Amino acid sequence: MRFEEILTAATIVTGLVSLVFIRSKKKNVIVDNCKSFFPVLLVVLLLRSFLYEPFRIPSGSMKPTLLVGDFILVNKYDYGVRLPVLGTKLIEFGKPQTGDVVVFRAEGQDMIKRVIGVPGDRIRYQNKKLYINDQEVPTEFVRDTHDQGVFTVEKKETLPSLQHDIYIYPEVSRPMPYTDIEVPEGSYFVMGDNRDNSIDSRYWGFVKDKDLLGRASATWMSWDKGVRWSRIGKAIHHG
Repeated sequence: MRFEEILTAATIVTGLVSLVFIRSKKKNVIVDNCKSFFPVLLVVLLLRSFLYEPFRIPSGSMKPTLLVGDFILVNKYDYGVRLPVLGTKLIEFGKPQTGDVVVFRAEGQDMIKRVIGVPGDRIRYQNKKLYINDQEVPTEFVRDTHDQGVFTVEKKETLPSLQHDIYIYPEVSRPMPYTDIEVPEGSYFVMGDNRDNSIDSRYWGFVKDKDLLGRASATWMSWDKGVRWSRIGKAIHHG
C-alpha cells in the first residue's frame, strides 16, 4: 500500500469517526477502537514516509544480487528527508554513490537498479563492457549458468568502491539508445545487475534526484514456493 492509499483510508476513517461523534453523545466501543487506531496509523505513516518502506522485487533485472520474491527494506533518509508524494527535499544528508542500489519512480512505476554513473561521469556500454570516464570496469569470470533458460555467464564486477556479481547473456543482443553519454547535474545513470535482462538508463535515460525513493538496505523476507531462509537478513552492499 502506497502513501496515497494509506492517506485516503485515513481520511475515510476520520470522516466516519466524526460522524459517529456527531450522532452519539456517548462514547462507544467503535469510537474507542478508532481512537486507539490513529496513533498506530500515524506511526506507520511516519515510518513509511521518512524512515523505512518495504519493497518487493518484481522482476529478475537485479539478479544475481536480488531475486524475484525478495522483500527488502528501503532506507528513505540516507539521501535526505523529503515530503511524501511531492518528493521535495527538506534536508539533505547525502547523495547516491556509484554502486548504491536505489529505488526510484520511473515510467509510472517503482523500480530498483544500481547506480552506475553520478553527475559528471561519462558512461559507455559497448560490447557488453562497461566504461566509466573512459576506464573499463574490471570483471572476472565466476561461472557459467542459465537464467530463465538462457545461457548466462556470471561475472564479478569491480566498481570504484565495491565488488558485486552481474549476469551477462553472451548470445543476446539488443539496440540501446543511451550507451555513450555524460550524466547531467541532478541525475543518475542506473543499470540492473542482470545486464541483458534489464530495462534501465540505457533505454529510457537518467533518474532525476527528485524521483529517488531511497536506498535498498537489506532483505527482510524472501519467498519462492516457501521461505528462502538463507536470504533473510541479507545486507545489500553499496558503494
